[in-house]
Amino acid sequence: MSTQSLEQTTLEGLKKLPEGEKHQDEKAGGLQVSQQQPYDPVQMIKNGFRYFMKHIYDPAVIEGQHPKFLVFACSDSRVSPSHVLNFRPGEAFMVCNVANLVPAFNQLRYSGTGAAIEFSVKYLEVENILVIGHSLCGGIKRLMELPEDGSTSNDFIDDWVKIGLPAKAKVLAENPHLTHEQQCGICEREAVTLSLVNIQSYPYVRAAMAKGKLALMGGYYNFVEGNFELWKIKYHIQSPEIIRP
Repeated sequence: MSTQSLEQTTLEGLKKLPEGEKHQDEKAGGLQVSQQQPYDPVQMIKNGFRYFMKHIYDPAVIEGQHPKFLVFACSDSRVSPSHVLNFRPGEAFMVCNVANLVPAFNQLRYSGTGAAIEFSVKYLEVENILVIGHSLCGGIKRLMELPEDGSTSNDFIDDWVKIGLPAKAKVLAENPHLTHEQQCGICEREAVTLSLVNIQSYPYVRAAMAKGKLALMGGYYNFVEGNFELWKIKYHIQSPEIIRP
């Protein structure tokens, strides 16, 4: 007798910061690559670590980790949750993959994803699971372009993004007259909701949710418009319906 509902919030961000403030921290840490100097990956790593130790590092991490979030995000280099949502060390247990997909429970496949979910929910006892999609996602674009005949030119990508096929089918069925670009934008969000459904197939997730110890949330970072959409999966027990003869 439980029902599920979505509560959505859009957080507006600043599309443009004053140029003097935009890269102030990066410049301070020596992370910005000068156009006059050749790119030096080793120096970038050194500068990045020094900046991290000076401005971000928290000695409390020595005491162990007690994250409040398990976060699934895309591997896209533009959307790191540590930057977008300002997660600090120890606050979020993160899994990044192509198109931020969560497969359904399957002990024969995707063991890396399953291990992350099991460890974070069962042993770290995270209180929130957040799946974040984003605009202009290359993985979702590939999902929407998969050939109908099943042919592929990739070794791993196509098999992975097929996890999102139910989301693709829903988008195409409900929005047949939209452009391909518009369909991709809708699918970027539908894939998040699909992952939130899939993650409930893991027994430890269901058990924690049943005890009221775990909340599920979906997010969408739109770096084109400069906002972040957030929605929650909510469950509640309905009052019983009395059926009389």
